[in-house]
Amino acid sequence: MRPDILNPLFAEVEALKGVGPALAKPLKRLELERVVDLLWHLPVGTIERHKRDVLDMADAGRIVTIRLVPTSYRASGGRGPFRVGAVDQEGNTVSLTYFGGNPGWAKKLLPIGEPRIVSGKLDLYGQELQMVHPDHVLPPAEAVDLPEHEPVYPLSEGLTNRRLGQMIEQAIERAPLLPEWIEPGLKAARDWPDWAEAVTRTHADPQDVVARQRLAYDELFANQLALMLVRASSRRRKGVPLIGDGRLRDALKLPYTPTGAQSRAIAEIEADLRQATPMTRLLQGDVGAGKTLVATMALLAAVEAGAQGAMLAPTEILARQHFDTLSRTLAGIPVNVAILTGREKGRVRESTLMGLADGSIDILVGTHAIFQEAVAYKRLGLAVVDEQHRFGVAQRMLLQAKAERPPHLLVMTATPIPRTLTLSHYGEMDVSRLDEMPPGRQPIETRVMSVDRLDEIAAALGRHLEKGGQAYWVCPLVEESEVSDLAAAESRAAMLRQMFGDRVGLVHGRMKGPEKDAVMAAFQRGDHGVLVATTVIEVGVDVPNSTLMIIEGADRFGLAQLHQLRGRVGRGDQKSTCLLLRGNALSETSRARLALMRETNDGFRIAEEDLRLRGAGDILGTRQSGEAGFRLAGPEAVSALIQAATDDARLLVDRDGGLEGPRGTAARTALYLFERDAAVGLLRAG
Repeated sequence: MRPDILNPLFAEVEALKGVGPALAKPLKRLELERVVDLLWHLPVGTIERHKRDVLDMADAGRIVTIRLVPTSYRASGGRGPFRVGAVDQEGNTVSLTYFGGNPGWAKKLLPIGEPRIVSGKLDLYGQELQMVHPDHVLPPAEAVDLPEHEPVYPLSEGLTNRRLGQMIEQAIERAPLLPEWIEPGLKAARDWPDWAEAVTRTHADPQDVVARQRLAYDELFANQLALMLVRASSRRRKGVPLIGDGRLRDALKLPYTPTGAQSRAIAEIEADLRQATPMTRLLQGDVGAGKTLVATMALLAAVEAGAQGAMLAPTEILARQHFDTLSRTLAGIPVNVAILTGREKGRVRESTLMGLADGSIDILVGTHAIFQEAVAYKRLGLAVVDEQHRFGVAQRMLLQAKAERPPHLLVMTATPIPRTLTLSHYGEMDVSRLDEMPPGRQPIETRVMSVDRLDEIAAALGRHLEKGGQAYWVCPLVEESEVSDLAAAESRAAMLRQMFGDRVGLVHGRMKGPEKDAVMAAFQRGDHGVLVATTVIEVGVDVPNSTLMIIEGADRFGLAQLHQLRGRVGRGDQKSTCLLLRGNALSETSRARLALMRETNDGFRIAEEDLRLRGAGDILGTRQSGEAGFRLAGPEAVSALIQAATDDARLLVDRDGGLEGPRGTAARTALYLFERDAAVGLLRAG
C-alpha cells in the first residue's frame, strides 16, 4: 500500500483549485494527470522581468514590469485588435493590445484612470511602443508578489505558462515533508537540501544545479534500489536447476567453430542454468556477433533437462526469422519447434496451445502473444527475450509468472549498451558480452555522400545488380509520422522501378503480416534485387547475398539505429558497403555522427558516443525514450550519479537493514514516490 503521506501527490489534477475538464485536456497531452506529474514537470528556462519606473524605447524586446494608468480605448473594425492607451508617471504612452474580439475583458482588467502594474514584452509598433497581451495586469496592492524571475515550462495548446505555473505552485504546497532516504554522510558531502526544499528550489530557479541534482539522485536511487530488490527477490525464489546431458548439443553439426566470446557466454549460461536460483542474464552482442547460436545452445540445454524453452521477439518479422533459423539449425535433431504470433489463428493456434500444455512442443518462438493468459506451458524452464529494450521489467516478470517455479531468463540485445545505462536499466542482471566477430566477417566500408548525387548512386546500384548483388534502400524518418515515412518509401520505390522494373520490392510497417513476409521471402530467394524499406528492417533480417546498404536521410537517424541498419549487410564472406546519404544543412551533431560511422564498426564505441551526443532517451535506437523512463535524471545526471546511487542502495540493503530499518522506511516511501513500488510487492511475495 502507498504510504498515506503521499496521497495528496497522487490525487488527480482536477483536485487542484480551478482545474476542470477543459484544463485537464491540455494537461493530459503533456502527460500531467496527477499532482505528482506537475512536480516532475521541471522548468526549462526563466523569464526575467525588468522593473521600470518609466517607458523607454531602449527596452523594446524586453519583458518589463511598470506602473501604468489607462487613458483610452480604441476598437478596430471586424476581427482587428482592441487597444488600451496608457501612460507612465511621466506621461510617456504605450498601447496595450488585445486580439480575439472580446473588448469587455480588457476593459474590466484596465479601467480608465485607475493605476495598474502591467508586466509583458515591450515592442515597437512603427514609432510607438506597444505590449501585446500583457502577462500580468494587477492592482498595485496585489502586485507585491510579482516575481522578477519566472520559470518557463514546456506547454501544450490551450495552456499558458502563467496558468501552469499557478497549478505547479499548488502542487508544491501539497508536497509533504518526507523522511530522509539518502545516507546522511553522502547528503552532507554533496550539500543537498531536503526533498521538499529541493522541489521548491528547482521550480523557482532552473539554474539551481544543487537542488536539481538532488531530485535526479532521488529518482536514480529509487530505480537502483528497486532493481536490487528485484534481484534479491529472484535470488530467494527457488527455480529448477537445468542440467543437460549434452546429447542434443553434441548432435548439432556446426559449419564453424564458435568464437572465444561465444564459448565464454555459453559456459556462463550453462553454469547459471545448473543453479536452483533462476538465471537473469543480459547477453550483449554487436550486430552479427552470433547471439542466436548462444541462445540456441541455452535452449537445447533446457530441453535436454526435460524442460521447455520460449523465445520472445519484438516483431513478427524477427519471430519468423528466429523460427526459420532454429528450424534449419535443428533439422535432424529430435526437437519440436513451434511458432505463435498474433497471426496464428483457428486450428493451427489450438494445436500449438495443446502441444505446449502436453509438453510435446519443446521450444516455442513468438511475439508477446506467447505470454498471454491463454498460453499454458507444461514445464517452462528457460525464457529467451530478444531485442530486450522493447520489453519492460514488468513484461519480463509476466513471462516469468508463466511457470509454477520461475524459469531461467536470458535477455539479448544487439544494441551495445554503455556501462552507465547497463547499470540503470539492467542492474538486476548478470551481463555477458560478445565482443568478437565470427571469422570470415569482413568490416563494412562506410561512405558518406550528398543526396544531390542520387543519379550517380542509382547508376552504381544498377552495376551492382548486374553483377548478381542485392541491396537494401532505407528511406528516412520524416518527423514523427509513419505516413510520411511510407510516402517517402513509396515514391523512392516508384523511381527505382522505372529503372529496374519488378526487381524492386517494398516493405513498410503498415503492410499486413503475410504481405510483408511474401516480399521478404522474395528478397531472400533473390527474386528482388533491391528491397526498399522503412526502418522495419532494422532488426533481424539476414540475407547474406545483400552486400549494399543505402540509407537515405542518414543525418536524421541516431547512431545506434544507423549501426543496426548497417549490420543488415556484411553477413556473408563478400565485401560489403554502406552508403549514408546526407542532406546539405548538417548540424554539428549530425556531422559528428556520420564521421564516427565512417570511422568505426565497433558497436560498443558507437553506443558510448551515442549517449554523449544525444542522451539516454534515444540511446536504444528508437525515437521513443529509453526503457528506464527517467523524468528528472537526464543523461549527464545518470552518468554522474548512477554509481553513487547504486552504492547507496547496496549499503541500505546490506548494512542498514533493507526496508525494515528507519532509513528503509524512508526508502520505501521513495519507491512509491518514484513509482518503482512493484519491487515492494516482490519483497512481500518473495
